[in-house]
Amino acid sequence: MGPPQVDPTAANVSFYQPSVLLMTGIPGMGKIHHRLLSIPFCLFYLVAISGNCTILFIIKRTPSLHEPMHYFLSMLAVVDLGMTMCTLPTTLGLFWFDIRAIGFDACLTQMYLIHVFSVLESSVLLAMAFDRFVAISRPLRYRAILTTATIIKIGLASLLRAVVSLLPLPFLLKRLSYCTKNSLSHSFCFHPDVMKLACTDDVTVNVLYGLVVILITAGIDSIFIVLSYVLIIRTVVSLGATGKCWKTLNTCVSHICAVLIFFIPMIGLSLLHRYGKNVPPIVSTVVAYVYLIVPPALNPIIYSVKSKPIRKAIWRLLLWKMDAV
Repeated sequence: MGPPQVDPTAANVSFYQPSVLLMTGIPGMGKIHHRLLSIPFCLFYLVAISGNCTILFIIKRTPSLHEPMHYFLSMLAVVDLGMTMCTLPTTLGLFWFDIRAIGFDACLTQMYLIHVFSVLESSVLLAMAFDRFVAISRPLRYRAILTTATIIKIGLASLLRAVVSLLPLPFLLKRLSYCTKNSLSHSFCFHPDVMKLACTDDVTVNVLYGLVVILITAGIDSIFIVLSYVLIIRTVVSLGATGKCWKTLNTCVSHICAVLIFFIPMIGLSLLHRYGKNVPPIVSTVVAYVYLIVPPALNPIIYSVKSKPIRKAIWRLLLWKMDAV
């Protein structure tokens, strides 16, 4: 008598993946409140898109801005635009039209892109810190060190690191079995948020891999950014004259602000997802929105206000348009 025949589908009876996931706006808010809240969200998205497009346009058409610092600023603007376009459709779709459903595969795609752009932003901020270090510590060799070819290599290396390091995330989530509960905590897909919907206890690989990715990307980047500023301060102090020190450090203010508004919410959101089980859901939701929506809107404003060359170029553009009218 031969071995018993096993139904090939029996092993997969307990395996379940939802065809759609349901997004959540602000916990406890009804449709009317969501529509009211859509106004500030629209303003943030409008500022992010118009501001970063203006930065790119100004740098492209102003030859005096064709230097390493502004090339890195262009990269930051492109990354911010990418981040904005990742979250805009689902967020405004939910707040405006109460569209909560998103396909499971579409959710994983959005999640992957959001995390890729997050890692890219961290990489660009590190590159900008290196740019400030070279400009202050090696001013005579600044252009020789940060050539156009070097900047392109830095950009491609950052893109490759983000794409490759995060590529396993969607596949690690696809292997999990999910419960019938399919409500996300945000109006977009985020890796820890999707992972929490899994019924299986075997999420150790997902947790460890997510932690490793954070450590080898944003973790390492933040350490090197701090190290860059330690070396910058050391160089500035050696200049002696107080007025010259403050003038030199003033060139770093925009970058320091960009670093703080990106890394502080990112660290806060990571801690909330891992240790904030007793924290009200609205706290995690607000921090997530601050992390993904606020930096793309504030970065162009910060650089337009604090960067004298950018500010002058914008004024020239405005005056030229007024003369044309």
